[in-house]
Amino acid sequence: MAQQVFLVRHGETEWSRSGQHTGRTDIPLTEEGRRQAESLGRVLRGREFTVWTSPLGRARETCGLAGLDGSAQIVEDLREWDYGIYEGRTTHEIREKTPAWSIWLSPIAQGESLDQVAARAERVVERILATEGDVCLFSHGHLLRILASCWIKLPPITGRYLALDTASLSVLGYERQTRVVRQWNYQPGSASLRGQ
Repeated sequence: MAQQVFLVRHGETEWSRSGQHTGRTDIPLTEEGRRQAESLGRVLRGREFTVWTSPLGRARETCGLAGLDGSAQIVEDLREWDYGIYEGRTTHEIREKTPAWSIWLSPIAQGESLDQVAARAERVVERILATEGDVCLFSHGHLLRILASCWIKLPPITGRYLALDTASLSVLGYERQTRVVRQWNYQPGSASLRGQ
């Protein structure tokens, strides 16, 4: 079977629940986030993976509660977008002063541009392509949305159309030789995951 790439967004945190932009701030999982991570583990159990995780605690904790931290390697490029001056603020709060603001379209003062985040995502894709077998990544919403866009060779801004919930599981892979999105934003407890 062709290589598959499993994308896991970390479980719920207080800031993901409130809609605050959470880039480099190391926020722990909530009790619900821990429960979500354990549910992901039940879905992923029994599979063979190369496992990579963001260095941030919420991703590493999700990886551990899913039972995959034993062989996990920390990959710096899997960090979330650096939101600069917008860290910890909601889109609604930001738009009170800057009505047309968008994380995807606006400059991010003291943070990363979309192109800088995409460059990190492309490095992860290159590393995946150089790895034998399936890969499981524990990371963050915006980074994974951009990475999926890079995987299917679309501009990184395409990620704005790929909603991704906390504790979700998505699968990238192939249709013949073409890189595709096989499943997106799966939530444990809903319909079954493809490839099982």
